[in-house]
Amino acid sequence: MTVSHQYDIASDLVDRVAGLTPGSATHTLRHARDKVAAATQGSYEGLFDPALAGITLVERLLVALYASRLTPSAALAAHYRSELGKHDVDAAQLKAVEAGSPEDVTDARLRAILTFTKTLIENPVAGDKAALHKLPAAGLTTPAIVALAQLIAFLSYQTRLVAGLQALKQLAPQETTA
Repeated sequence: MTVSHQYDIASDLVDRVAGLTPGSATHTLRHARDKVAAATQGSYEGLFDPALAGITLVERLLVALYASRLTPSAALAAHYRSELGKHDVDAAQLKAVEAGSPEDVTDARLRAILTFTKTLIENPVAGDKAALHKLPAAGLTTPAIVALAQLIAFLSYQTRLVAGLQALKQLAPQETTA
């Protein structure tokens, strides 16, 4: 996955979702190694690039919303819900994802994707060969399965990063900009 544009600190999703103010202690700490922040933003942009093949952007956003619900991360869930609002999304699918009920999704492919997402988030050890074999049976190609696994891994990282930054921010409630 390559990112073809420059990192813009002003559009950093993690900073925005975690509520970090430029110049605050937590923001300064996060950007002490700016290349990590840039790589995180680049991964986000790459994984949610509409041109990424194998899994539709709406499917990826539904996975992200569902993963944010499972972890839980209200801030990330709100972000992904907002992003879904920019697209034509089946209302029944969205309702099932928001309710945490992938079994209610009528589309077999999306149901398999969401079930695999739940498995990797709640019980990663169960993400074994048997779990993987359900994905091609639902119509996913090998590259799509790899992309899905990368997306779920990234979402786990993103959720933990946002939670950690929010916790640090809470420890310094009197944060002021420098």
